[in-house]
Amino acid sequence: MATVSRVVNNNPNVKPATRKKVYEAIERLGYRPNAVARGLASKKTTTVGVVIPDISNAMYAEVARGIEDIANMYHYNIILANADKKKDKEIRVINTLLEKQVDGLLFLGAPVTDEHLQAFKTANVPIVLCATTDESGQVPSVDINHESAAYDAVMSLIGQGHKRIAMISGTLQDPANGYARFQGYKRALEASGIPYDDSLVRIGNYRYESGADAMRYFIELSERPTAVFSATDEMAIGAIHAIQDSGLKVPSDFSVISVDNSRMASMVRPQLTTVAQPMYDIGAVSMRLLTKLMKKENVDQSQVVLPHEIVVRQSVGGI
Repeated sequence: MATVSRVVNNNPNVKPATRKKVYEAIERLGYRPNAVARGLASKKTTTVGVVIPDISNAMYAEVARGIEDIANMYHYNIILANADKKKDKEIRVINTLLEKQVDGLLFLGAPVTDEHLQAFKTANVPIVLCATTDESGQVPSVDINHESAAYDAVMSLIGQGHKRIAMISGTLQDPANGYARFQGYKRALEASGIPYDDSLVRIGNYRYESGADAMRYFIELSERPTAVFSATDEMAIGAIHAIQDSGLKVPSDFSVISVDNSRMASMVRPQLTTVAQPMYDIGAVSMRLLTKLMKKENVDQSQVVLPHEIVVRQSVGGI
Protein backbone atom coordinates (compact mmCIF):
# COMPACT_ATOMS: atom_id res chain seq x y z
CA MET A 1 0.00 0.00 0.00
CA ALA A 2 2.84 2.38 0.79
CA THR A 3 4.34 1.86 -2.67
CA VAL A 4 1.01 2.53 -4.38
CA SER A 5 0.60 5.66 -2.27
CA ARG A 6 4.02 6.93 -3.30
CA VAL A 7 3.24 6.36 -6.98
CA VAL A 8 -0.20 8.00 -6.84
CA ASN A 9 1.24 11.02 -5.03
CA ASN A 10 4.19 11.34 -7.47
CA ASN A 11 6.83 10.61 -4.84
CA PRO A 12 10.18 10.44 -6.66
CA ASN A 13 11.49 7.65 -4.40
CA VAL A 14 10.05 4.85 -6.53
CA LYS A 15 12.02 2.78 -9.04
CA PRO A 16 10.86 3.27 -12.67
CA ALA A 17 10.14 -0.45 -13.10
CA THR A 18 8.03 -0.51 -9.93
CA ARG A 19 6.18 2.67 -10.96
CA LYS A 20 5.38 1.07 -14.34
CA LYS A 21 3.95 -2.07 -12.63
CA VAL A 22 1.78 0.03 -10.34
CA TYR A 23 0.39 2.10 -13.22
CA GLU A 24 -0.38 -1.08 -15.17
CA ALA A 25 -2.26 -2.47 -12.18
CA ILE A 26 -4.14 0.84 -11.73
CA GLU A 27 -5.25 0.76 -15.36
CA ARG A 28 -6.23 -2.92 -15.27
CA LEU A 29 -8.27 -2.57 -12.06
CA GLY A 30 -9.74 0.87 -12.80
CA TYR A 31 -8.42 2.04 -9.43
CA ARG A 32 -9.03 5.58 -8.18
CA PRO A 33 -7.69 7.01 -4.91
CA ASN A 34 -10.32 7.36 -2.19
CA ALA A 35 -10.56 11.10 -1.59
CA VAL A 36 -12.66 10.61 1.55
CA ALA A 37 -10.09 8.28 3.13
CA ARG A 38 -7.27 10.61 2.08
CA GLY A 39 -9.11 13.54 3.65
CA LEU A 40 -9.63 11.64 6.91
CA ALA A 41 -5.93 10.87 7.09
CA SER A 42 -4.65 14.34 6.19
CA LYS A 43 -7.52 16.41 7.66
CA LYS A 44 -7.61 18.16 4.25
CA THR A 45 -9.92 17.47 1.29
CA THR A 46 -8.42 20.07 -1.11
CA THR A 47 -12.05 21.02 -1.80
CA VAL A 48 -13.67 24.45 -1.58
CA GLY A 49 -17.42 25.03 -1.32
CA VAL A 50 -18.97 27.87 -3.35
CA VAL A 51 -22.47 29.13 -2.52
CA ILE A 52 -24.08 30.88 -5.52
CA PRO A 53 -27.34 32.82 -5.06
CA ASP A 54 -28.61 32.30 -8.62
CA ILE A 55 -26.82 29.91 -10.94
CA SER A 56 -28.81 31.21 -13.93
CA ASN A 57 -27.35 34.71 -13.53
CA ALA A 58 -24.55 35.27 -16.04
CA MET A 59 -22.74 37.59 -13.62
CA TYR A 60 -22.15 34.76 -11.19
CA ALA A 61 -20.94 32.52 -14.01
CA GLU A 62 -18.14 35.04 -14.62
CA VAL A 63 -17.28 35.09 -10.90
CA ALA A 64 -17.25 31.28 -10.86
CA ARG A 65 -14.84 31.25 -13.79
CA GLY A 66 -12.40 33.43 -11.83
CA ILE A 67 -12.75 31.16 -8.81
CA GLU A 68 -12.23 28.01 -10.86
CA ASP A 69 -9.10 29.29 -12.62
CA ILE A 70 -7.35 30.18 -9.36
CA ALA A 71 -8.57 27.00 -7.67
CA ASN A 72 -7.00 24.94 -10.46
CA MET A 73 -3.77 26.88 -10.12
CA TYR A 74 -3.56 25.91 -6.44
CA HIS A 75 -4.89 22.36 -6.98
CA TYR A 76 -8.23 22.78 -5.23
CA ASN A 77 -11.49 21.22 -6.38
CA ILE A 78 -14.75 23.21 -6.36
CA ILE A 79 -18.23 22.22 -5.21
CA LEU A 80 -20.84 24.68 -6.53
CA ALA A 81 -24.14 24.96 -4.68
CA ASN A 82 -27.09 27.03 -5.90
CA ALA A 83 -29.14 28.73 -3.15
CA ASP A 84 -31.95 30.31 -5.26
CA LYS A 85 -31.65 33.64 -3.37
CA LYS A 86 -33.45 32.08 -0.39
CA LYS A 87 -31.94 32.68 3.03
CA ASP A 88 -33.11 29.37 4.52
CA LYS A 89 -31.60 27.47 1.60
CA GLU A 90 -28.37 29.48 1.84
CA ILE A 91 -27.97 28.49 5.50
CA ARG A 92 -28.78 24.87 4.67
CA VAL A 93 -26.29 24.81 1.80
CA ILE A 94 -23.56 26.37 3.96
CA ASN A 95 -24.04 23.67 6.59
CA THR A 96 -24.14 20.91 3.97
CA LEU A 97 -20.84 22.04 2.46
CA LEU A 98 -19.24 22.27 5.90
CA GLU A 99 -20.45 18.74 6.64
CA LYS A 100 -18.65 17.60 3.51
CA GLN A 101 -15.43 18.75 5.19
CA VAL A 102 -14.52 21.43 2.65
CA ASP A 103 -11.26 23.20 3.44
CA GLY A 104 -12.81 26.64 2.85
CA LEU A 105 -16.00 28.36 1.75
CA LEU A 106 -16.81 31.18 -0.69
CA PHE A 107 -20.19 32.84 -0.23
CA LEU A 108 -21.36 34.81 -3.27
CA GLY A 109 -23.58 37.77 -3.80
CA ALA A 110 -26.40 37.46 -1.28
CA PRO A 111 -27.03 39.82 1.67
CA VAL A 112 -25.24 38.65 4.82
CA THR A 113 -27.61 38.49 7.81
CA ASP A 114 -27.09 37.62 11.47
CA GLU A 115 -28.16 34.06 10.64
CA HIS A 116 -25.40 33.81 8.04
CA LEU A 117 -22.84 35.18 10.49
CA GLN A 118 -23.91 32.61 13.07
CA ALA A 119 -23.46 29.80 10.55
CA PHE A 120 -20.04 31.17 9.62
CA LYS A 121 -18.98 31.33 13.28
CA THR A 122 -19.67 27.62 13.74
CA ALA A 123 -17.35 26.75 10.84
CA ASN A 124 -13.81 25.68 11.62
CA VAL A 125 -12.59 26.59 8.12
CA PRO A 126 -11.89 30.00 6.49
CA ILE A 127 -14.76 31.81 4.76
CA VAL A 128 -14.55 34.64 2.22
CA LEU A 129 -17.46 36.75 0.98
CA CYS A 130 -17.38 37.22 -2.78
CA ALA A 131 -19.23 40.11 -4.49
CA THR A 132 -20.85 40.92 -1.16
CA THR A 133 -19.84 42.13 2.31
CA ASP A 134 -21.14 42.06 5.84
CA GLU A 135 -21.77 45.43 7.44
CA SER A 136 -19.78 44.58 10.56
CA GLY A 137 -16.67 43.68 8.56
CA GLN A 138 -16.21 40.45 10.52
CA VAL A 139 -15.78 38.22 7.47
CA PRO A 140 -13.05 38.66 4.82
CA SER A 141 -14.55 39.91 1.54
CA VAL A 142 -13.86 40.99 -2.03
CA ASP A 143 -16.23 43.44 -3.73
CA ILE A 144 -16.55 46.87 -5.32
CA ASN A 145 -17.82 50.03 -3.62
CA HIS A 146 -21.45 49.84 -4.72
CA GLU A 147 -22.39 53.29 -3.45
CA SER A 148 -19.53 54.90 -5.39
CA ALA A 149 -20.46 52.92 -8.52
CA ALA A 150 -24.04 54.23 -8.37
CA TYR A 151 -22.85 57.76 -7.56
CA ASP A 152 -20.56 57.77 -10.61
CA ALA A 153 -23.34 56.45 -12.87
CA VAL A 154 -25.84 59.14 -11.78
CA MET A 155 -23.21 61.89 -11.93
CA SER A 156 -22.50 60.90 -15.53
CA LEU A 157 -26.20 61.45 -16.32
CA ILE A 158 -26.13 64.82 -14.55
CA GLY A 159 -23.05 65.70 -16.57
CA GLN A 160 -25.13 65.14 -19.72
CA GLY A 161 -27.66 67.74 -18.52
CA HIS A 162 -30.25 65.43 -16.93
CA LYS A 163 -31.97 66.69 -13.80
CA ARG A 164 -35.10 64.53 -13.58
CA ILE A 165 -33.49 61.13 -13.06
CA ALA A 166 -35.44 58.02 -12.03
CA MET A 167 -34.05 54.91 -10.36
CA ILE A 168 -35.02 51.26 -10.64
CA SER A 169 -33.61 49.97 -7.37
CA GLY A 170 -33.05 46.54 -5.93
CA THR A 171 -34.56 45.68 -2.58
CA LEU A 172 -33.31 48.04 0.11
CA GLN A 173 -32.81 45.05 2.42
CA ASP A 174 -29.90 44.08 0.16
CA PRO A 175 -27.01 46.15 1.57
CA ALA A 176 -24.89 46.14 -1.61
CA ASN A 177 -26.88 45.84 -4.85
CA GLY A 178 -29.92 47.48 -3.25
CA TYR A 179 -29.37 49.90 -0.39
CA ALA A 180 -25.81 51.02 -1.24
CA ARG A 181 -26.69 51.76 -4.86
CA PHE A 182 -29.80 53.63 -3.75
CA GLN A 183 -27.66 55.71 -1.39
CA GLY A 184 -25.23 56.45 -4.22
CA TYR A 185 -28.14 57.66 -6.35
CA LYS A 186 -29.36 59.98 -3.57
CA ARG A 187 -25.87 61.27 -2.84
CA ALA A 188 -25.31 62.23 -6.49
CA LEU A 189 -28.60 64.16 -6.56
CA GLU A 190 -27.74 65.93 -3.31
CA ALA A 191 -24.23 66.80 -4.50
CA SER A 192 -25.74 68.40 -7.61
CA GLY A 193 -28.49 70.31 -5.81
CA ILE A 194 -31.28 68.19 -7.31
CA PRO A 195 -34.16 67.50 -4.90
CA TYR A 196 -34.90 63.84 -4.20
CA ASP A 197 -38.34 62.79 -5.49
CA ASP A 198 -39.77 59.59 -4.05
CA SER A 199 -42.09 59.17 -7.07
CA LEU A 200 -39.02 58.62 -9.26
CA VAL A 201 -37.89 55.47 -7.43
CA ARG A 202 -39.32 52.01 -8.01
CA ILE A 203 -38.14 48.84 -6.26
CA GLY A 204 -37.46 45.85 -8.52
CA ASN A 205 -36.29 42.29 -7.89
CA TYR A 206 -33.25 42.40 -10.24
CA ARG A 207 -35.19 40.63 -13.00
CA TYR A 208 -36.06 41.81 -16.53
CA GLU A 209 -39.81 41.95 -15.85
CA SER A 210 -39.48 44.22 -12.83
CA GLY A 211 -37.38 46.65 -14.88
CA ALA A 212 -40.03 46.72 -17.60
CA ASP A 213 -42.82 47.23 -15.02
CA ALA A 214 -40.97 50.11 -13.38
CA MET A 215 -40.33 51.79 -16.71
CA ARG A 216 -43.99 51.56 -17.72
CA TYR A 217 -44.79 53.37 -14.46
CA PHE A 218 -42.29 56.14 -15.27
CA ILE A 219 -43.68 56.54 -18.80
CA GLU A 220 -47.18 57.14 -17.39
CA LEU A 221 -46.05 59.95 -15.07
CA SER A 222 -47.40 63.39 -15.93
CA GLU A 223 -43.86 64.74 -15.62
CA ARG A 224 -41.62 62.03 -17.02
CA PRO A 225 -37.99 61.57 -16.11
CA THR A 226 -35.44 62.13 -18.89
CA ALA A 227 -33.06 59.46 -17.63
CA VAL A 228 -33.18 56.22 -15.66
CA PHE A 229 -30.52 54.66 -13.47
CA SER A 230 -31.04 50.91 -12.96
CA ALA A 231 -29.37 48.93 -10.18
CA THR A 232 -28.69 46.03 -12.60
CA ASP A 233 -28.27 45.43 -16.32
CA GLU A 234 -31.14 42.95 -16.49
CA MET A 235 -33.65 45.47 -15.11
CA ALA A 236 -32.17 48.16 -17.39
CA ILE A 237 -32.75 45.98 -20.45
CA GLY A 238 -36.35 45.43 -19.33
CA ALA A 239 -36.67 49.23 -19.12
CA ILE A 240 -35.21 49.74 -22.61
CA HIS A 241 -37.67 47.27 -24.12
CA ALA A 242 -40.60 48.88 -22.29
CA ILE A 243 -39.56 52.25 -23.73
CA GLN A 244 -39.36 50.81 -27.23
CA ASP A 245 -42.67 48.94 -26.85
CA SER A 246 -44.27 52.31 -26.02
CA GLY A 247 -43.09 53.76 -29.33
CA LEU A 248 -40.40 55.84 -27.64
CA LYS A 249 -36.66 55.76 -28.18
CA VAL A 250 -33.42 55.36 -26.23
CA PRO A 251 -31.60 57.70 -25.73
CA SER A 252 -33.57 60.48 -27.44
CA ASP A 253 -36.62 60.10 -25.16
CA PHE A 254 -34.99 58.38 -22.18
CA SER A 255 -31.34 57.79 -21.34
CA VAL A 256 -30.63 54.53 -19.48
CA ILE A 257 -27.57 53.56 -17.42
CA SER A 258 -26.99 50.69 -15.02
CA VAL A 259 -24.42 48.74 -13.01
CA ASP A 260 -22.90 45.32 -13.83
CA ASN A 261 -21.58 45.24 -17.42
CA SER A 262 -22.88 41.75 -18.03
CA ARG A 263 -22.66 40.25 -21.52
CA MET A 264 -26.28 41.28 -22.09
CA ALA A 265 -25.28 44.95 -21.95
CA SER A 266 -23.58 44.71 -25.35
CA MET A 267 -26.32 42.49 -26.85
CA VAL A 268 -29.26 44.88 -26.39
CA ARG A 269 -29.87 47.69 -28.92
CA PRO A 270 -28.91 50.38 -28.31
CA GLN A 271 -26.03 48.92 -26.37
CA LEU A 272 -26.23 49.70 -22.67
CA THR A 273 -23.94 52.17 -20.92
CA THR A 274 -23.09 50.61 -17.57
CA VAL A 275 -20.69 50.61 -14.65
CA ALA A 276 -18.44 47.59 -15.00
CA GLN A 277 -17.83 45.33 -12.03
CA PRO A 278 -14.68 43.23 -12.57
CA MET A 279 -16.60 40.00 -11.93
CA TYR A 280 -13.84 37.62 -13.05
CA ASP A 281 -11.33 39.48 -10.89
CA ILE A 282 -13.69 39.43 -7.91
CA GLY A 283 -13.87 35.63 -8.20
CA ALA A 284 -10.12 35.23 -8.76
CA VAL A 285 -9.08 37.54 -5.91
CA SER A 286 -11.60 35.90 -3.56
CA MET A 287 -10.20 32.47 -4.27
CA ARG A 288 -6.62 33.68 -3.86
CA LEU A 289 -7.51 35.28 -0.52
CA LEU A 290 -9.14 32.03 0.57
CA THR A 291 -6.05 30.00 -0.37
CA LYS A 292 -3.93 32.28 1.82
CA LEU A 293 -6.31 31.85 4.74
CA MET A 294 -6.48 28.06 4.27
CA LYS A 295 -2.68 27.86 4.26
CA LYS A 296 -2.47 30.26 7.21
CA GLU A 297 -0.37 32.70 5.21
CA ASN A 298 -0.07 36.36 6.17
CA VAL A 299 -2.95 38.48 4.80
CA ASP A 300 -2.32 42.23 4.59
CA GLN A 301 -5.91 43.18 3.78
CA SER A 302 -8.97 41.04 4.47
CA GLN A 303 -11.53 43.55 3.11
CA VAL A 304 -10.62 44.02 -0.56
CA VAL A 305 -12.36 46.70 -2.66
CA LEU A 306 -11.71 46.44 -6.42
CA PRO A 307 -12.10 49.38 -8.83
CA HIS A 308 -15.07 49.94 -11.13
CA GLU A 309 -15.37 51.93 -14.36
CA ILE A 310 -18.11 53.30 -16.62
CA VAL A 311 -18.31 51.59 -19.98
CA VAL A 312 -19.82 54.14 -22.38
CA ARG A 313 -22.10 52.78 -25.10
CA GLN A 314 -25.17 54.17 -26.87
CA SER A 315 -27.98 54.22 -24.27
CA VAL A 316 -27.14 57.65 -22.79
CA GLY A 317 -27.49 61.00 -24.55
CA GLY A 318 -27.43 64.64 -23.53
CA ILE A 319 -30.34 67.05 -23.30
